[in-house]
Amino acid sequence: MAEPENPALPGVSYVMPVYNEIQYIDDAIDSVLSQEYGGPTELVLALGPSTDGTNERVRERARSDPRIRLVENPEMTIPIGLNRAIRASRYPIVVRVDAHTELSDTYTSAGVATLERTGAASVGGVMVATGRTAFQSAVARGYNSRLGLGGASYHVGGVEGPAESAYLGIMRRDELLDIGLYDENINRGEDWELNKRLRDAGHLVWLDPALRVTYWPRDTWRKLARQFRATGIWRGEIVRRSGGRSPLRYYAPPALVAASALSLLGLLALVMGLLAPVTGPIALAVLTAPTAAYLALLVALLAAPSSGPRLRDRAAFLLVIARMQCEWGVGVIGGA
Repeated sequence: MAEPENPALPGVSYVMPVYNEIQYIDDAIDSVLSQEYGGPTELVLALGPSTDGTNERVRERARSDPRIRLVENPEMTIPIGLNRAIRASRYPIVVRVDAHTELSDTYTSAGVATLERTGAASVGGVMVATGRTAFQSAVARGYNSRLGLGGASYHVGGVEGPAESAYLGIMRRDELLDIGLYDENINRGEDWELNKRLRDAGHLVWLDPALRVTYWPRDTWRKLARQFRATGIWRGEIVRRSGGRSPLRYYAPPALVAASALSLLGLLALVMGLLAPVTGPIALAVLTAPTAAYLALLVALLAAPSSGPRLRDRAAFLLVIARMQCEWGVGVIGGA
């Protein structure tokens, strides 16, 4: 963005919902303002009612840089904030950015080139979760694992080509307006739902794994649990809306929670003598098999280098994965 503007390049509007992000907001803004892109740009931030000094810091930066524009988001929901920022934007290309993310310097130039080359309505890359503390690093490894977020290509990488969704998204503004922007009744999974409607409207959604976005995940157990419980609730809502026609990975966490609950009930029934002495243990073994297989898989991960460099790092990774799956599963069951 420091280079002179090139009128041959389409203008880009970055949109970012913000709420209580004082630890990350400067790095997120800096990564946008330092993009190596020659076209005109702007950053539109949707400000929630932050209480940690985030809004004061953002307003200070907006006063010193005309590229930063602000809209209010008192409802504090991500889809509403994104829609307000998009409606206030001025350029034909919209790039979604989160306050927990940092873009590589060439992210915009490469992404816009891919958008033009493919004719897609939405292009996304790969989320690369990274941690600053030992716990956040364990959470990051969970995010980057196929067990953590289900193995979608925008989390673990893949081959360039058509995709079911795009992480964050480099998108065409007109196409977004045509389908009604983000669904403001969905507080999680809004990217997937938006890209599904783009695909249903005949547009192309594209994965370019060369596009990399650094993501800083939740840094406490409480924040992690709250995030994944909420994510599960809204995934359940998406499953309900789609009539069950959703990726199979959405069903794995709730299936695990249900199997674990049945295993516990079966064990309790056996102890209380409610199951027949001969057939009871067999029934219990059948009920317990899925949970036992999952636990065996987690234990096997202790030997995987991707779980962490030290044994305690790998143990933390396993606990994080288990918490992610459990909270997500409980949320889906509640949301469905």
